[in-house]
Amino acid sequence: MPPASATAGVSDVSGAFAHDLAPSPMLWRPHRPARPQKSEGGRRFELTSDYAPAGDQPDAIAELVAGIEAREHDQVLLGVTGSGKTFTMAKIIEATQRPALILAHNKTLAAQLYSEFKSYFPNNAVEYFVSYYDYYQPEAYVARTDTYIEKDSSRNEQIDRMRHSATRAILERDDVIVVASVSCIYGIGSVETYTAMTFTLTVGEAVDEKRLMADLVAQQYKRNDQAFERGTFRRRGDTIEIFPAHYEDRAWRVMMFGDVIEAIAEFDPLTGRKTADLQAVKIYANSHYVTPRPTLRQATAAIKAELKPRLDWLTAQGKLLEAQRLEQRTTFDLEMIEATGSCAGIENYSRYLTGRRPGEPPPTFFEYIPDNALLFVDESHQTIPQLGAMYKGDYSRKFTLAEYGFRLPSCLDNRPLKFEEWEAMRPDSLFVSATPAKWELEKAGGVFVEQVIRPTGLIDPPVEVRPVSKGGFSQVDDVIDECRQVAAKGYRTLVTVLTKKMAEDLTEYMHEQGLRVRYMHSDVDTLERIEIIRDLRLGAFDVLVGINLLREGLDIPECGLVAILDADKEGFLRSETSLVQTIGRAARNVDGKVILYADSITGSMERAMAETSRRRDKQA
Repeated sequence: MPPASATAGVSDVSGAFAHDLAPSPMLWRPHRPARPQKSEGGRRFELTSDYAPAGDQPDAIAELVAGIEAREHDQVLLGVTGSGKTFTMAKIIEATQRPALILAHNKTLAAQLYSEFKSYFPNNAVEYFVSYYDYYQPEAYVARTDTYIEKDSSRNEQIDRMRHSATRAILERDDVIVVASVSCIYGIGSVETYTAMTFTLTVGEAVDEKRLMADLVAQQYKRNDQAFERGTFRRRGDTIEIFPAHYEDRAWRVMMFGDVIEAIAEFDPLTGRKTADLQAVKIYANSHYVTPRPTLRQATAAIKAELKPRLDWLTAQGKLLEAQRLEQRTTFDLEMIEATGSCAGIENYSRYLTGRRPGEPPPTFFEYIPDNALLFVDESHQTIPQLGAMYKGDYSRKFTLAEYGFRLPSCLDNRPLKFEEWEAMRPDSLFVSATPAKWELEKAGGVFVEQVIRPTGLIDPPVEVRPVSKGGFSQVDDVIDECRQVAAKGYRTLVTVLTKKMAEDLTEYMHEQGLRVRYMHSDVDTLERIEIIRDLRLGAFDVLVGINLLREGLDIPECGLVAILDADKEGFLRSETSLVQTIGRAARNVDGKVILYADSITGSMERAMAETSRRRDKQA
């Protein structure tokens, strides 16, 4: 490929910014930024539990801890459903006294893990880092129909607060456990700029009041003297009240005497009641993308330097519409950045805001975690493929935006980590799954630690195969009858189907038959999913119909029956891994059983039932 010129177009020399296509790999080393001194360091992990390890847990814990101490980078824990994998992880964290990042493949599982680790470590920092979007429509352009789709999103303020709490905790404390989704491989502000924009207020310190308020505005805090909410501050006489980005129900009151801080108090923003006196507070920014003013000036100069040759090239190629579009949009963004320090879609200029070279990955949460951290990949057979899939879809969408003048080519550097980059950046890792996949087993050299015998003594559920429609049989009528019998015993039923429409139609039909039933699939909001699971466990309804969410890590001990409809439809939803995972949902109940509705036995069904039988034999 010829060298990329400054006036290159996207199509002509895609290697200028599409670094996957460059003739030779980039020389890249994982970025390990310097971290500030921790203000709350030195605390130890203290596991609180009424239970001691049992079953296969003691051997698994000892073997995995020995592997970590022997500097083994990759280990695999094959733990069946209900064998206490989460407790095993907690005991490993306590034994090693190392901060931990726990990766989950969906928000439902992440929320469940967060709740469990909160109960195990009530005196330590257990944090939650997932995508803060309840709804997200990315910016895109469909050239075939000349359709531009503007970015549209709905942010969840509670999750945003928890993300701020996570980044602050990981920088300030040693005793931190962060439960995260694959959101952690997407770009956020760099550690350097995020920490550079913090400042500390100490009792007795001389502070100019106007300078303090200007610093808060630079940190993206908003002044609001009426509605005091997270990310705002207000002035009342000689007092400035600040609602930090990482708190939900606590704020700080800074009382001045002239230009000297006389006292700092923590108070409840709802009642105004003081809860504590503080000697000092460290204020973190209200946005992960906050940037110091000198860096903003450098960034705007660099953006202009990229814009001019790009416009010249578009004009020379007769692409006047694209040139006008790009100039208008970029000029507006530059004006907003110069005036307010931010703009809509500022993350698309992350290359310049963070000072990275073209093609280098953006700052992600993996740069925040310390070098001695442990990475637990929960349900690794699902999570690892997700990590690998994120980059390419993002790349193709942004390539089109750059090609047609909606963004500068540098927008491609605002992206998730490539799989190779994630692998280079991850610390010592434990892959946890009931069905570990080929990749993680290869990484561990084919060796794995098995945790099959449950502390409760429960064995895997019996599996029964019934026809779908052969000989006049009806799987729907049969499953309704089974649901009634299970509900009469006080248990719950999980029913898995193949499509969203089938889930909704089956739910409606079951409701008409007098069953208390609800459905759950990907269109259901994140927080509503958690409420549905809670209501099912509390007995608000008896039957939950789902597709692919009723699988990994879903802990419902009240579940007495798992019914898998159309189990003989070979494919992703009825693969060996999917069937083993779904069967495992009934393994937490002594009376649990599984019914597979199938007119023929597929290879996946045969292998899943054989694996279940092997485990039952070992457990018995």
